[in-house]
Amino acid sequence: MLSDQIKLGPGRAPNRSLLYALGFTKEELARPLVGVVSSFNEIVPGHMNIDKIVAAVKAGVRAAGGTPIEFPAIAVCDGIAMGHVGMKYSLVTRDLIADSTEAMVLAHQFDGLVLVPNCDKNVPGLLMAAARLNIPAIFCSGGPMLAGHLSDGRRTCLSHMFEAVGAYQAGTIDESGLEDYEENACPSCGSCSGMYTANSMNCLTEAIGMALPGNGTIPAPYSARLRLAKKTGMQIMELIKKDIKPLDIMTAAAFHNAETVDMALGCSTNTMLHLPAIAHEAGLTIDLQAANDISAHTPNLCHLAPAGDTFMEDLDRAGGVSAVMRELTKKGLLDTSVLTVEGTSLAERLAAAVNRDHSIIRPIDDPYSANGGIAVLRGNLAPDGCVVKQSAVAPQMMQHQGPARVFDSEDEAIEAIYGKKINPGDVVVIRYEGPKGGPGMREMLNPTSAIVGMGLGESVALITDGRFSGATRGAAIGHVSPEAASGGNIALVQEGDVIDIDIASCRIELLVDDAELERRRKAWVCPEPRVKTGYLARYAKLVTSADKGAILEV
Repeated sequence: MLSDQIKLGPGRAPNRSLLYALGFTKEELARPLVGVVSSFNEIVPGHMNIDKIVAAVKAGVRAAGGTPIEFPAIAVCDGIAMGHVGMKYSLVTRDLIADSTEAMVLAHQFDGLVLVPNCDKNVPGLLMAAARLNIPAIFCSGGPMLAGHLSDGRRTCLSHMFEAVGAYQAGTIDESGLEDYEENACPSCGSCSGMYTANSMNCLTEAIGMALPGNGTIPAPYSARLRLAKKTGMQIMELIKKDIKPLDIMTAAAFHNAETVDMALGCSTNTMLHLPAIAHEAGLTIDLQAANDISAHTPNLCHLAPAGDTFMEDLDRAGGVSAVMRELTKKGLLDTSVLTVEGTSLAERLAAAVNRDHSIIRPIDDPYSANGGIAVLRGNLAPDGCVVKQSAVAPQMMQHQGPARVFDSEDEAIEAIYGKKINPGDVVVIRYEGPKGGPGMREMLNPTSAIVGMGLGESVALITDGRFSGATRGAAIGHVSPEAASGGNIALVQEGDVIDIDIASCRIELLVDDAELERRRKAWVCPEPRVKTGYLARYAKLVTSADKGAILEV
């Protein structure tokens, strides 16, 4: 066992004395030592229940003959961090989480890991750590939040809450209407109830084979979530016994499966940052173009919020991720020979899967659309690509041409939107918000929600080198690469320039000739860094572009 490094032989007597100081018995130390990475905290709704999940995991480990040892991982609530400097600290925590987990595991030589994440950057950060460490590991998330209910009985969620702010600013709802959303949009613990980034990543953790069925969809308050946690704790002992490691599971074929499920579910555009970063840790490369290739033959089967009016609890009731994957196998779209954390093939996992509600999970022959939920656009405005959640775009905005309204920060754009200075037909451009330029690549949920809430969602597009929350809907195009701070063409856009967007053709063009762009480039001067000290300054020096997953260069 790896833990023999800290507990066997006369030379490890000092190490054992410290383990005894923790209250461990000789019998406990003779068993495999299982690190349980707890993401519990008291500021993130998706993490407030994780202490219960972790307790259940530890019970499962003990029941199967292991010794669980808990240690923490941080997590940021993107919703609470939204709209102020805090959002600069969201994406950057992904790498802090991976690095700190690596440090704890290698310092203490655990035999296996159960990782208990839930929210947006916490899930990919721990997946990156699992791939990097490559010791037996399994995931069990905290689970999704239940949908809310407004006073008139309508179901609601966090994306509606953000849009309600725009509606209030436009005068279409009053203060009591805003309070109705405020008090009812988030009714329980768990990751927010739509197919936002947290739930997208928890579903893809299941799809890639690193979690048991139900990980992505069983609601946080349900007792079934505790039972899943206990089974997960038991299963890590099987993985240790069989020496099944993450890189046995996280293969190129498994990532292809995950991207296919991504398209079928209509996941958050943030998956286009996280899957490449996780694959990088596994020694693999995911090119953004692969997303379009997969989308071209993967039908979109689900329209959960913000794309539609169904929620994670509905997807769970309909059969969950396994039912979606079973539909995909009917057209041979998945490699079912891949290994999963059950120690068996994906084919064996899916054998019992059933689609219980065709209104939630469309049959493969009757999809919402023939193409997947995400599209990667290219053109002179984004030579290395940009990303849009096409399943959440109004049909009339799939093609759009309009004048650029240019802002050098999210804050400037918000002021203009709330000041009613944006007109139907405009293309809002927000730049210097990329991984380097932000730094930290803030999510633009506030401006996109303001646009929708003010009744402009079917007539105004937004383009940014920043990124979007999974709760964003509309013609919101992010991850523009190269970003403005790296001299990308988005830095050269001027007020009134015409931008042509064709999502169906995966094309985005700034209608300015090459000679004029070259003239502007010679005159362009990169602004001074916004942050010059601390972690963000170090991050900005190391981070790569969004099309490469915003990974940190060694």
